[in-house]
Amino acid sequence: MQGGAEVGAAVIESASVLSYGFRRSHRQLREDLTVRLYPRRKPPHFHEATFLANYFDTIELNVTFYCPVPAHTAAEWIERVSQNPDFLFTAKLWREFTHTRDLRADNETTPRPAMETLRDAGKLGALLAQFPWSFKNTKETIAYLDKLIGRFRDFPLVIEVRHSSWDKPEFYSWLAERNVGFCNIDQPIIGRSLKPGEKTTSPVGYVRLHGRNYNEWFRERPDGNASAIYTILNNHPDAKALVNAFQIIHGLTGKKLDVPEDMVGRYPILETIASSRPKAGFLF
Repeated sequence: MQGGAEVGAAVIESASVLSYGFRRSHRQLREDLTVRLYPRRKPPHFHEATFLANYFDTIELNVTFYCPVPAHTAAEWIERVSQNPDFLFTAKLWREFTHTRDLRADNETTPRPAMETLRDAGKLGALLAQFPWSFKNTKETIAYLDKLIGRFRDFPLVIEVRHSSWDKPEFYSWLAERNVGFCNIDQPIIGRSLKPGEKTTSPVGYVRLHGRNYNEWFRERPDGNASAIYTILNNHPDAKALVNAFQIIHGLTGKKLDVPEDMVGRYPILETIASSRPKAGFLF
């Protein structure tokens, strides 16, 4: 991935997808992941996305939040993960729509080519519109969301809001009427922050974990009839979010997992859930 990409790792088990994300734009994080996650001896043409797709079924693209990418870049991403036929990307919508909130026609056409490339290849699981805490539930913001949804209704759109004013049954019904997904978030509860939930309002379910240790989070599946649920674990410099992802997947499936051999060596806690012959992760 190029500059600021956020990569996730996941497995689909029935209706669930478990994921892990990290932003390569943070130098220390990138260095720690290189040491703790990826194999010490990398083969020629090694690529992080290809490596992760050997163990998981999704990557959340964070680079698309900061800057639209060209269609040929999306096509390269698809090729990078082609060894895993179950692999799906999720991508963040450009921040011009969620933070600047500029719906000009030229803004809309800029990110579309890459998203359409992923969608038309059957590789786009969700398009996440991630709004800040300051985006509160008002008549004006509802009207803006309605326009935004109208512009991107040809994608599997998911809305992430963080202020508790959105936690109302009528809002979830409003999203369901428009076949738009709701992103459940596990975030530090400060002031009027939205609390963790388990809502689904479309065939696409989405959960983002920001580091709070809720032991009961995965005891039950989210309410609703989602055909796929994407769960993104927050970045961690020591790659421990990925350790947690393996643990969660094992908890859901009860199966031994293919875990990178070097990672098992660094985190012995994974020995009990790793298959006897973990993959070395040498992909070309």
